[in-house]
Amino acid sequence: MHSLAPIVLFTFKRLDTLILTVEALQKSKLAIHSDLIVFSDAGRNEKEELAVAQVRNYIHTISGFRSVLINEAEQNKGLANSIIDGVTAILDKHKSVIVLEDDLISSSNFLDFMNKSLDYYQNSNKVMAVCGFSFPYKTKIEDDVYFLNRFWPWGWATWADRWEKADWTVADYSSFKNDKKRQKQFSYLGSDVNAMLKKQMDGKLDSWAIRWTYHIFKNKGIVLFPNSSKISNEGFDEFATNTVGLKDRYLTNIDTVNEVEFEFLKDCDINSVRQKEFLNKFSLKERIKNKVREILLVR
Repeated sequence: MHSLAPIVLFTFKRLDTLILTVEALQKSKLAIHSDLIVFSDAGRNEKEELAVAQVRNYIHTISGFRSVLINEAEQNKGLANSIIDGVTAILDKHKSVIVLEDDLISSSNFLDFMNKSLDYYQNSNKVMAVCGFSFPYKTKIEDDVYFLNRFWPWGWATWADRWEKADWTVADYSSFKNDKKRQKQFSYLGSDVNAMLKKQMDGKLDSWAIRWTYHIFKNKGIVLFPNSSKISNEGFDEFATNTVGLKDRYLTNIDTVNEVEFEFLKDCDINSVRQKEFLNKFSLKERIKNKVREILLVR
């Protein structure tokens, strides 16, 4: 058996969905051969600390993995810093990593898909990440996988040699924000990315994912996705950090066939059909429509 990538799980104050996340992972045949590393962020106030205490009591009972290592922050770091620091620490010691947050439900072949993807594309530097989530698209394709130029942070993996080059300060942002051509090119990843990056740099958003997305864009990288989603997100409520809004917008058909062998693509090219469908989901028209629906539902 090849060396399996460590699984890194980030937790905060969600005990209900965390239990579902762990139970789903435990159903994988690879779980018992995998190392699980849990990062527990601290609360920002007394109420959150009570919730964090419940989470920490639970994570100390987790079993079903080759090993379980727990890291408990003494002060609140926030999601972005927790993930950047945590993933960096693990990739200082390992060549690759699989990352989950505490509201993601995985299929029983999620670990198979992620580990085999990491092995297959480890020397393909153009492939900068593997994502476990996939939208349900109208157009059918025969391939097990496809490539996009947009990262998606729900159950993902990457390699140390790609992660270590990321500039989390986005030092070139001052030149980027004055370059209309590059901004237009970045917008080909979705109508939302320029605004998110601006909010991040203005201190109005705390997102590691938009900075990682920008890093992939700058390096002309691509991202691997499964044709059949290995992840379902259960974190659409008031407890979510950055994921709020209409859950049905992100509903997917999680893999129930659970094959553990996958046909990978030798040619690392973006799937133009999938790319178009993905961009349609994040077009300005679709985003406005969903925002209106969200407002009406709240009222």
